Parts: sequence; C-alpha cells; structure tokens
Amino acid sequence: MMNRIIIVLVLFVSSCGYEPLYLNKQLEILNFKEIILTGETDVNDKIISSLNIKNKNLSSNKILIIDSKLNIEETSKNSKGQVDTYRTVCNVLLTIKEDGETIKNKSFNGNFTYSNMENKFDLLNYQNEIKKNIINKITEDIIIYLTL
Repeated sequence: MMNRIIIVLVLFVSSCGYEPLYLNKQLEILNFKEIILTGETDVNDKIISSLNIKNKNLSSNKILIIDSKLNIEETSKNSKGQVDTYRTVCNVLLTIKEDGETIKNKSFNGNFTYSNMENKFDLLNYQNEIKKNIINKITEDIIIYLTL
C-alpha cells in the first residue's frame, strides 16, 4: 500500500510542469546597448555580474540604469553612549529606457538589523557578509522582476 502511494506521488510531482526559476533561460531583456551605473560601485558590480548582463549589444536600443545606495546606520545605543545595534540598508533603483522613454522603473530594498560585537574585525566581516546577502536577495528580486 505504501509503495503505491509513493509511486503515485512521484508520478504526480514529476509531471506537474514545475520548472526552476533559474533554469538557464537566455533572456533577451538582459541585452542592453548601454549600462549606466551610479552609486555604490561594489553593489553595482555584484548585481551586474550576477545578472550576466550583456553590454554593447548593437541590436538592442535599451539602456539599463542602476542607482544603488548602501548605508550602515546606528539604530540604538546603551547608557554609556556605545552602539548596541546596527542596520545595513541597501536601495537599488533599476530603470530601463528604450528610445529615451522609461519602460520599466522599480526600486528594490533590503535591510538587516544586528547587534554590535566586541571584536571590530569580526563585526566588519559580519557586515560584509550581511551586505553580500542583501545584494543577493535584491539580485534575485531583480531577476524575478525582469522575467515577469
């Protein structure tokens, strides 16, 4: 009886039409004549490399504009005036223009709040890891936005 249930479940799941989101689709929308990057250089570079965007495609007349901002804010202090918690905030404004007109425009945001650490080297490494994770999440959101 258990074997039949497993076989039915396997047949049902394998034929449901499920397709992974990142299935090596070659998207025409990711070919641009020009890419303009403003703001945080390292954020922009990570987004562009993750998206695998083609630049200088002469057959396309689309322009991609990415404006990014990254801030590390002090969110609370203790009674001695020392920082207790931080928040890393990343904002990315994505604009796609075609023939001088904006065809897509969307803001992507990510933030994370965390406690201060005694060891400043560990804190810096932790902040870099948080920044990387926020950028990866924003990149995933951009891919979903561009594929829909």
